[in-house]
Amino acid sequence: MPPSVSVGGREVPVPLSQTRGERFDDLVLDAVEHLEERWGKHLEGVEFAVEDVPPVPADGRYDEDVVADETAGGAVPLGRLLGPSVDDKGLAAPARIVVYRRPLEARAVDRLDLADLVHDVVVDQVARLLGMDPDEVDPPSA
Repeated sequence: MPPSVSVGGREVPVPLSQTRGERFDDLVLDAVEHLEERWGKHLEGVEFAVEDVPPVPADGRYDEDVVADETAGGAVPLGRLLGPSVDDKGLAAPARIVVYRRPLEARAVDRLDLADLVHDVVVDQVARLLGMDPDEVDPPSA
């Protein structure tokens, strides 16, 4: 399969040629684009990232900035919000939302379920960043 095809002058990736990681990245981008329609001004400068697995803290405890699944017999991080900060050189670092691919994939029944889980984690992290309830950030469909 070719990696992409031209549709209307735009290169579109062919799903069969994408890796699982690339497909996951697309799900995160879809969730972010959905939220940017409503919250674009508030999300300017926010970085969104995907990591395969979360780092394991030395003491085994995750900070409050981590969204974790508590139903798996212990806290399993699904995403993390790193607020704006200043680095070691005194330079401003923007807020960053990280989504952990492997824990989310392990919880999904299928691709649609994975898309829903990714969307929920991104919405939850954006809500934390904005100091709002997730239902305010992305109201449930009636």
